[in-house]
Amino acid sequence: MNPPGIDALRAGVARIRTDFDVGRVSGLGESELTVSGLGHIARLGDVVRIQCRDGSSLLAEIRSLTPKAAQVLPRSPVQGASIGDRAILMGPEGLAPDDSWIGRVIDPFGAPMDGKPLLAGKEERRLEGRPPRAAARRSFGPRLETGQAAFNTFLPLVRGQRIGLFAGSGVGKSTLLAHLARHIDADVVVIGLIGERGREVNHFIEAALGAEGMQRSVVVAATADQSPGTRRRCAWSAMAVAEHFRDAGHHVLLVMDSITRFAEAHRDISIAQGEPVGPDGFPASTSRRIMELAERAGPGSGVMGDITAIMSVLVAGSDMDGPIADILRGVLDGHVVLERSIAERGRFPAVDILRSVSRSLPQAASPSENGLLLEARKLLGAYDAVELMLKSGLYEPGNDAITDRAVRIWHDLDGFLAGMEPHSAEESFDRLRRILTATP
Repeated sequence: MNPPGIDALRAGVARIRTDFDVGRVSGLGESELTVSGLGHIARLGDVVRIQCRDGSSLLAEIRSLTPKAAQVLPRSPVQGASIGDRAILMGPEGLAPDDSWIGRVIDPFGAPMDGKPLLAGKEERRLEGRPPRAAARRSFGPRLETGQAAFNTFLPLVRGQRIGLFAGSGVGKSTLLAHLARHIDADVVVIGLIGERGREVNHFIEAALGAEGMQRSVVVAATADQSPGTRRRCAWSAMAVAEHFRDAGHHVLLVMDSITRFAEAHRDISIAQGEPVGPDGFPASTSRRIMELAERAGPGSGVMGDITAIMSVLVAGSDMDGPIADILRGVLDGHVVLERSIAERGRFPAVDILRSVSRSLPQAASPSENGLLLEARKLLGAYDAVELMLKSGLYEPGNDAITDRAVRIWHDLDGFLAGMEPHSAEESFDRLRRILTATP
């Protein structure tokens, strides 16, 4: 029997190349380089290493080809590059995840970010993989415990579901994501931090996720200062890692923060390649790229496990109808809206129940539970309709029994939604039932 890791080490040695095709830099731009001499042998997505005359080097990815030249997108600033520099064709660059990556922080290329050695897996995976065949995929699995009252009741999350978390800045999005990553029942958690600030990456890992959360997690991170290609690749790499564990039969929780930055990175790349933008500022290919990424998550088929996904969306100015938010609402299995006004009055998580929906309902709840949710939503809606009148002192009790009841129990319902203790779904429904049946 081979010692642990020896097969992966052998596979890594087998992937080592000793001969390479070489071209030359024939054109320079602010964000792109032209390489001649490789057009007839290179493929889209191949990586080239530019050897600069000052001894430095940079990696770039081939984004378009003609018989005589290739347009390449550098991963770092091109200062120091010059006409005639050697361009070494490195070939396709995939990712080889390994079970030993659990508990580690890696970059989108599979290199460790925590200063420790990292062993690549035996099999290299395509970054832009394909989802399981639609006709062979399972239906949703059972309801998952989340440790959060709103998600245990109004917005249930089931195994294999994909939901969007829509939020502006500073409303508690990262805290909620970390809470769900720690408490949702899953075998492995894969977290993609796309275009995040460097300080926030460390804060999320150490303070929000914590040592307990990292024990079952793989974090793939690309910071905001990195190239658009690296930031876009971060989402694909996180998905490839999740697929590695799914194919091994595990239930994977995939957290993507955020799809907006993935779309913005794709936009930058597409514009550099000459693709026209639409009236919303994004090229037409953005929708396809987001849909391709989202479709790879979800229930598996056969002996596969499942990927339950939470994908965050940054909404500028709290505009929930922006282009990226609109695309995600149409492709995911539910959306959760974090409202700034709720956060500003001190209730966290700042989930706006009336604007949020889980498409796992009504199947994810029993008939009696669905009855409770319908009643509670009706009361929350009644309070929302008269909230401005209450604040203005214009509301007069006695005109409508449902509204009067909604006003009486609103503080209890609002406090219930703030619950982030590790209660089970059954306990959460019991608490909701007591609130709704309490007599004044």
